[in-house]
Amino acid sequence: MRELKYAILGLLNKKSMSGYELSAEFGSALNEFWSAKHSQIYPELKKLTKEGMITFEVAISGNVMQKKIYTITEIGRQDFLKWLAEDQPMVPTPKDIFRLRVFFSDELFVEQRIEMFESHLEQHMSRLGYLRQQIEKFEGIPDKDSPLIGDYMVLMGAIMREETTCRWLEKCIELSSGI
Repeated sequence: MRELKYAILGLLNKKSMSGYELSAEFGSALNEFWSAKHSQIYPELKKLTKEGMITFEVAISGNVMQKKIYTITEIGRQDFLKWLAEDQPMVPTPKDIFRLRVFFSDELFVEQRIEMFESHLEQHMSRLGYLRQQIEKFEGIPDKDSPLIGDYMVLMGAIMREETTCRWLEKCIELSSGI
């Protein structure tokens, strides 16, 4: 399945955007759960245009700079809504290099293991701080019909994930320390 197709259609369903603006959305709004590079986005935009899922208009920016502004078509919107309503099976657990290292961490000296956990905890605490700052952009919890509710729920889930990971790492430090 072309998940990138639906990520792009979903973003364009919210508003028309240039390829650059779409890339920026992958780096901000979708960053906590989905990624895509320029080298993936632009070929997908070309495919979606050929399939009639999106159209574009050329806009002039400045004196000579041209950019394409992409808009979802009714065909694209119907395809996106059909995909959105489908029940999807749970995906397999993603590979996690750090947890693989933890699995074999009994081979390390205790001090090395604790350093590994402390370093990882520091990184997750930093990410948690960033996410908590991001949720402040919402003035309270958005209404269930708000176009911001999905963004809020994903951000809330990312915060909960980081909080749980931090608690797990703290527990791993305790176990390694013999506390």
